[in-house]
Amino acid sequence: MSSWLRSLGLLWQSCRGYRARPWRSPYLRWRIETYSGLPAEHIGAAAFWKFLWSERAALLRYLRWTGQMRGGRGAQAMRRRPPAER
Repeated sequence: MSSWLRSLGLLWQSCRGYRARPWRSPYLRWRIETYSGLPAEHIGAAAFWKFLWSERAALLRYLRWTGQMRGGRGAQAMRRRPPAER
């Protein structure tokens, strides 16, 4: 399975229950708040899409990385490494 498909799977899971309105997802609002500093209660549709557009390069890098960690070599290396080294 390609890392893109694994990345899309993570995105799909992150929006569970809010796929038609991802800006209402408490998880995504919390992630945006911790990344950008924008208070979660102020994140509406416009702020959500503006954030996605302005941070699209960083978000794509994150999705690629999570795709690698979920099923690629990175995840296998983490499983083999003793907990003290993580």
